[in-house]
Amino acid sequence: MSLLSVKNLVVEFPTRHGTLRALDDISFDIAPGEILGVVGESGAGKSLTGASIIGLLEPPGRIASGQILLEGQRIDNLNHDEMRHIRGRKIGAIFQDPLTSLNPLYSVGRQLMETIQAHLPVDQAEARRRAIDLLKSTGIPAAEERIEHYPHQFSGGMRQRVVIALALAAEPKLIVADEPTTALDVSIQAQIISLLKNLCKERGAAVMLITHDMGVIAETCDRVAVLYAGRVAEIGPVHEVINRPAHPYTAGLMASIPDMSVDREHLAQIDGAMPRLNAIPQGCAFNPRCTKTFDRCKVDRPDLIQAGATRAACWLAEGK
Repeated sequence: MSLLSVKNLVVEFPTRHGTLRALDDISFDIAPGEILGVVGESGAGKSLTGASIIGLLEPPGRIASGQILLEGQRIDNLNHDEMRHIRGRKIGAIFQDPLTSLNPLYSVGRQLMETIQAHLPVDQAEARRRAIDLLKSTGIPAAEERIEHYPHQFSGGMRQRVVIALALAAEPKLIVADEPTTALDVSIQAQIISLLKNLCKERGAAVMLITHDMGVIAETCDRVAVLYAGRVAEIGPVHEVINRPAHPYTAGLMASIPDMSVDREHLAQIDGAMPRLNAIPQGCAFNPRCTKTFDRCKVDRPDLIQAGATRAACWLAEGK
């Protein structure tokens, strides 16, 4: 049973020159306790997918069609107040910059306690005890003292731990983590990633991890969805997508990761750039950059096709 189901999601932005389709028919599921990585270049639609799920789409962006179901309940058509109740209680969010998630005027303890009491029927003493436990579980030393401190008194890595504690405060079923380690040192990144993995396994929460870092995906996720130009290019188990990519775009992403065991002068790269929303080519959106393109790719847009253990939106996957 899926905890989260995204079905044929379409997000559009009306402009003076017509309507731009930013997400085009995106579908995926996440099971309880599973970590799904969502990866792709800037502009692929990763953060937009996350924002749609947590109900924080920036106007004039809107969900034009499709459905988002959480524990079987449809949440994409809820009003602002209904969604605010679900956000925090059932869905926790972790963003790239911890400073945007924390109020500089309040101690971290006050922010944690307010979040806990807003969603759970507990008194002040119990809320404080839970807040201290959360800080401890996210690896913050001397939690009893640090609970009185303000965000500016924490380092970047510690602030991100506070944000994770905040996201977990109401014991949500789903966590949407949008580039949670991008602003951190590599050594701190590894700590935050393993923390997120352990906390989710312990609590049985599902995680949607948005990133452009394939190393983070390989280290953390159970399955991965590769996005390109607002569509899912490939989705499947992490080790299959990494070791046996079925879509040329995924293969290009994998080839661009430096191999430390090989001495080479130049890194592999995918020539060209992601198309702008007002200039998405006919057929497969990747065809102008693809080295394996043939006539059909320029005319017909492929849907996800079973390709071994993964599914890929590529005509080459037919017959695999």
